[in-house]
Amino acid sequence: MRLSCDVSYSGEDRRWKANDPYGRVRNSFSIVRIIALDPLSDVLSLLRPKSAISAGLDAGGDWAICFPPHEGIKFNAVMSGSCWVKVDGQSQAQRIDAGDCFLLTRGRPFQFATDLSLPAIESPAIYDRAVDGIATCNGGGDFFLIGGRFSFEGDHAALLFDALPAILHVRDASAQAGVLRWALEQLAVELRTQRSGSALMAEHLSQIMLLQVLRLWLGAQAADASGWLGALSDPRLFRVMAAMHAEPGRKWSVAELASIAGMSRTSFAERFRKVVGKTPLDYLIQWRMRLAADRLRRTGERVGIIAASVGYESEAAFSTTFRRMMGSSPGRYRSAAS
Repeated sequence: MRLSCDVSYSGEDRRWKANDPYGRVRNSFSIVRIIALDPLSDVLSLLRPKSAISAGLDAGGDWAICFPPHEGIKFNAVMSGSCWVKVDGQSQAQRIDAGDCFLLTRGRPFQFATDLSLPAIESPAIYDRAVDGIATCNGGGDFFLIGGRFSFEGDHAALLFDALPAILHVRDASAQAGVLRWALEQLAVELRTQRSGSALMAEHLSQIMLLQVLRLWLGAQAADASGWLGALSDPRLFRVMAAMHAEPGRKWSVAELASIAGMSRTSFAERFRKVVGKTPLDYLIQWRMRLAADRLRRTGERVGIIAASVGYESEAAFSTTFRRMMGSSPGRYRSAAS
């Protein structure tokens, strides 16, 4: 998330240098910039959640409902009651209780049930008869769930999905879950009423919900998280990730990044690879190519300008790396989007 308040220390600001020979002003602004451009915000901004479909389920007694494959991420918050959730390909079902929220990230078929041994009803039989966005099963009254589905622009969604488990479950999220439930309820109102500004409100609410549940999960699963999301749970690696995301075009060295982490070069390199699954510079190259791909498809900027923005002085070197990482030349990648 690149904020408009980003501050650089160059050009007309040279006058500060004479009065601040030790760079305290510059360093202060660098810290502000790194905090503003955190990696999670950056990735979600790149993915641009663009739509959300909200629906509720009001169920009574014992029941089982099966759902077909889906695109994007399914988000659900249980308001009352409890049920089991079983995702196709997962060996175990998970118990979801009132106050819990969860994401379904793989797009696989799944099942909600109070008793998994019951014959499952196909979801259209229930949801096609929904009234005001609320589907009713067995007369309702014992269980209530609000859900949404978020889709994403472009072809970068795997960056997020591949870092998440098939079911991302946050138990008893208390006050934070209240924020999520409010956001879902508000989203349902916006989608039903279609008031002025509803589209923009829905977009921002979807981002809030996704961000909140990821924050809660990272806080609860800090020891188990892996990939780039796992790095955000480690304060030392978070500082490094934030620095790279703040200045992706900078010629970072492993020694500089280790210094930011407050670790020796060897310990840092080993720790980063263990958690993220790739070296720091490999991660940086991958992120640069993601940024470049986004600009190729969303802007008319020349390839040389985009190459320079992500740290390449040579357009040829950039094109070679882009082809290796993204599977096509920058020009062909841009043409495929038009």
